[in-house]
Parts: sequence; C-alpha cells; structure tokens
Amino acid sequence: MTLGWQWQRRRQNAGIVDVLWSAGLGAGAIWFALFGDGAFVPRTTLALLGGLWSARLALHLWTRVRGEPEDGRYQNLRAHWNGSQANFFFFFQFQALLIALFALPFLAVSRSTDGLNAWTISAVVIWLISVIGESLADRQLARFRNDPSNHGRTCREGLWRYSRHPNYFFEWVHWFAYVCLAHGSPIAWLAWSGPLVMYVFLRWISGIPFTEKQALRSRGNDYREYQRNTSMLFPWFPKRISS
Repeated sequence: MTLGWQWQRRRQNAGIVDVLWSAGLGAGAIWFALFGDGAFVPRTTLALLGGLWSARLALHLWTRVRGEPEDGRYQNLRAHWNGSQANFFFFFQFQALLIALFALPFLAVSRSTDGLNAWTISAVVIWLISVIGESLADRQLARFRNDPSNHGRTCREGLWRYSRHPNYFFEWVHWFAYVCLAHGSPIAWLAWSGPLVMYVFLRWISGIPFTEKQALRSRGNDYREYQRNTSMLFPWFPKRISS
C-alpha cells in the first residue's frame, strides 16, 4: 500500500488503492490455503476461489484506473483534503488493515477438516453465481459508459434495471461461499464476518454512500429519479411510474 500511495502521488489517481485491496485479498486467500492446517479440499478450493475472484476484480479495476481519469469519489476526497498526501498515506494504510479484517473468513476455511461434500459444492455454486453476476454487471456498465451519447445519463440496462448497485450485490453474495467452505472448521463462525462486514461497508461506509453522492453530483435529477424507482442493493422490479 505504501508503493501504491507513491504511485498515486506521481499520477494523481488514488483508484489504485482498490486494485491493491482486491489483489491483497487474493494473496491472503492463497497464503492461508498454503499455510493452514486444515484438510486439502477446503484449502485448495479456497486458493482457487479466492485467487480467481481477486484476479478478475483487480484486473477489471486496473483497466479502469490506467485508462480513465481519477474516479470522482477520489477527486472529491482529494479536494476535501486539499490534496494532503499525509491523509492519503494514512488512507492507504487503513486499506491494508481492512485486508486483514476481510481475510478472516479465509483463516476459518484454512482450518476446516471437511473433505469434498455438499458444503464444498454449495460454495462453488455460490461463487459461480456471484462472480458471473458481478462480471455481467461490470460489462453492462462499461458498455453503457463507453457510448458517448450516454454522457451524464444513468445506466438502466440489464441488471442495472433491477438494482442501483448490482455489482455490489453480487460482491456481497460472493462472501457466503466462504461461509459454506468453512464448514468443519473449529472457527467456522469467523467466516460470517465476510458477508456481515462487507454489508456494513457497502451499505453505510465506503460503498453505496460514496458512490451515490458522486452520482448525484455528476448526474443530478436523472439519478434522483433512478433512486426513486430502483432498488438500492437487492435486485427487484423497478417501481412503475404513474402517468
């Protein structure tokens, strides 16, 4: 994260912190898989699921960071802090601590004594649904944003018709895979920290609040209408607009 802070200092783009956070969690999953004292099946599955999820998300974010201007959320933060690099340094270090917090489910999985069973299969199914859903939402949004005629408009296509944040929803669902995979671990309860902490951060701290404030700044009334008619996180049919 210190190297990431130096990178953003040179390029004035703090979005690299999201790339490093994603990559760091994947490294944590592989670390616990290698050095855990649990059975072979859950540890191997952990390395595959955690590593592939991390690689996909980090690559997706890196493509945006290197090819686009700094995300509006970080531009606003930079203005709020008057460009203070000290504040950005501590912000990056805090993200390193969050990696340790979010890696706790991996620790639980790494001590599981289960073999291949229904819990393992359930974990893989949940993982597939969540990663496919998040990838689809990301592609739909990228396609919408790449069309110049959509500048200043809100994406309502595909999954974005049913949730204002389908990518966040599937990101949250993803963490239930490790709850299933931790079955048979003496500290299986610790895996619940994944979906619980992720929901708190997405709903009230760093996810939806920051994203929606930026959306209101950049899209104004169009986004306010979207807020009125579309579910915030959990996908549901949009409200009918009375004539």
